[in-house]
Amino acid sequence: MALLLRKVWQSMREATFPPPALITEESSESHMLPHDILLAIFSYLSSGDLRSASFVCKAWHAVAIDDILWGDLLKREAGETWSNVLFAETFLRPGFCMRLSGTECALPSRLIYCQRSQMPNCVVIDGGSGYCKFGWSYDKVPVGKLPTFLEFGSIESPMHLKFWDLFQVIFGSSLQAKPSAQPVLVTVPICNSDDANVAIRKQSRQMTCQVLFDMGVPAVCTLDQAVLALYAARLTSGIVVNIGFHMTSVVPILHGKVMRNLGVEIIGQGALRLTGYLSELMQESGIQFATMYTVRTLKEKLCYVAEDFEAEKLKNTEASCRVAGEGVFTLREERYRTGEILFKPQIGGMRAMGLHQAVGLCIEHCANRELSNDIHKGWYKNIVLAGGSANLPGLAGRLAKELHRTLDKDLSDGISIQPPLHNDSSAWFGAKVLTNLSTFERTWCISKKQYRQKGPSMIHTVAVDEEFGTEF
Repeated sequence: MALLLRKVWQSMREATFPPPALITEESSESHMLPHDILLAIFSYLSSGDLRSASFVCKAWHAVAIDDILWGDLLKREAGETWSNVLFAETFLRPGFCMRLSGTECALPSRLIYCQRSQMPNCVVIDGGSGYCKFGWSYDKVPVGKLPTFLEFGSIESPMHLKFWDLFQVIFGSSLQAKPSAQPVLVTVPICNSDDANVAIRKQSRQMTCQVLFDMGVPAVCTLDQAVLALYAARLTSGIVVNIGFHMTSVVPILHGKVMRNLGVEIIGQGALRLTGYLSELMQESGIQFATMYTVRTLKEKLCYVAEDFEAEKLKNTEASCRVAGEGVFTLREERYRTGEILFKPQIGGMRAMGLHQAVGLCIEHCANRELSNDIHKGWYKNIVLAGGSANLPGLAGRLAKELHRTLDKDLSDGISIQPPLHNDSSAWFGAKVLTNLSTFERTWCISKKQYRQKGPSMIHTVAVDEEFGTEF
């Protein structure tokens, strides 16, 4: 095989490639080899050499354009990101229509490969109420993190100026990128059916696009953080449970569309409250600390959710860790009591439903609205956790246990709960998956030209995660 490969390779190198119109049966006979042997040989070639080989003769041309070769080449070059590439090109590439069918993409690998070779680099900006994470679409992790939108400009500063200052910092000192050189994907905050929240959401989306286009960005995509968190888990349907900075949102998503009037929000039940509750427990135990940063660090390093709260009281749960600048801290029952307010908010002085009750209510809403002919039966049983505090050890198991205890058997059977795959950056990684799609700029973005011609209202027209997602 090695000798044959060298012989064919030398022949291909020495051949004078005629243009496709001049390829004849006669010219192909001198290079005729069995198709399967040529296929095996050509599998060692690069994309450029495959293109060259396709001009030698008809036999070589037929092999060089074989979709199997280009599919293997695509997989080989994607490397460890292949699973994300496969998911994106299968379920996200055709745009909104194909995602509704639930069928896999059957587009030729050669076409996908060629389109991927022309992809521009994209900037991904994931802004939340706590932190804003940003980076390039080819980065393995976000390259920067800034503390929230609201810290840019004074309280009296117009929203346009706040966004402008934020994006200037990201493009300028952080990424050192020219805004006019690449598309941008910006996440928009999660919210459900509350009219005031939706209005704020639309205003935020519109202002984001306006500022970016004023800065010269050629194309912009704005998508819901919950949808992107689901894409990070390589799903297009399911329920995203996002424990955010100020609130916890339970967001049902069907075929990439947010079903807003079926979702549930727990106001005040978020990372900020968890940190505050731990500080109260530490003060009760006489543990002194200088800053809330210390408390947050202890929460992230030592706290967990107990599978059985009462049984946990009988265990030795003491553990210690060092916080830079303050020394070593030791926590005991504070470790599991902190996370317990997610399921029993009343112990922290909150009048709200527990996390399992909110998720269970959302599941019941989805089950009651499920169509009899829906091809995704039980789509709402795929539950994806997102947000920094969703990384608390034991949370997924405890939530599953509580749902099986409180829901009817037909609703609880088959529930799958997936912890965050990327710590607190699920939405950013979902955006990374989408921006690495070969047709991202063409099928998911609004161009600057479209925005100028049709006006700001078109932003909401193409936002499929907006009001279009309120009905089945």
